[in-house]
Amino acid sequence: MLSARQIAFYQENGYLTVENVLSAGELRAVRRVTDDFVERSRRISESDAVFDLEPNHSAEAPRLRRIKNPIMQHEVYDQVFRHERILNIVEQLIGPGLRRNNTKLNMKEPDHGSAVEWHQDWAFYPHTNDDVLAVGVCLDDMTAENGCMLMVPGSHKGELYSHHENGVFVGAVSVPGFQPRETAQCLVKAGGITIHHARTLHASTPNHSTKPRRLLLFEYCSLDSWPLMGSSYADYCATVIRGAPGVTPRTEAVPVIIPLPKPENAGSIFEIQEALQNREMAKQ
Repeated sequence: MLSARQIAFYQENGYLTVENVLSAGELRAVRRVTDDFVERSRRISESDAVFDLEPNHSAEAPRLRRIKNPIMQHEVYDQVFRHERILNIVEQLIGPGLRRNNTKLNMKEPDHGSAVEWHQDWAFYPHTNDDVLAVGVCLDDMTAENGCMLMVPGSHKGELYSHHENGVFVGAVSVPGFQPRETAQCLVKAGGITIHHARTLHASTPNHSTKPRRLLLFEYCSLDSWPLMGSSYADYCATVIRGAPGVTPRTEAVPVIIPLPKPENAGSIFEIQEALQNREMAKQ
């Protein structure tokens, strides 16, 4: 469980790191399954419903940047998603009661790995209130060299930046000349987790190290947060993890910009951000 000091840090800064959440055995299991998926990716040459490939992926040198919706791909990922300690921590921040949003496994191969430009998750999935966060389960040590997550402390309390350019949603801050006033590195050991608020500005550089950087990302919502983008009551009920479904969304005066229209043929954030004209993090 989180201490009062940790909760206060998250509330003030919009992010938090917690070490030693997974056991050594749990970490080995999820790494082994992930290695198996990498091997499977040798058989495909284009991104599909499971794999998001780096542009230079090949059968001889498989390079994945994402496994899509991992909790639906293997039970080990679902077990980590429902890990009691993780759920207890999340419920301290946005509970009682939890819902699932998106899940993914983002990967940066050694000496490569796609950058992620500055963005706010909130721009991708607005809800009726912003008790929404993402947990990053670290399968490897997160370092400055291998492209750890970068946060802008306190940005979850500020504005929702434009993520549109030329009338299209580009999945990144599109304000000309944008530079964050302050950044913090989420340096976490394998088995630990990162947590960030859906409105916190964050990004990551390419991997400049000789070691991989694999981050299993789970997005959780409060039970009374209802998605504003095309969700039915059956969809809402299917995402409940803890607590009972309700019919009274909690609405708050939070800024919302609908993430439409999207670039043609865009799927993951990597593909969407390719439409951004000035990709600063990719140059790092």
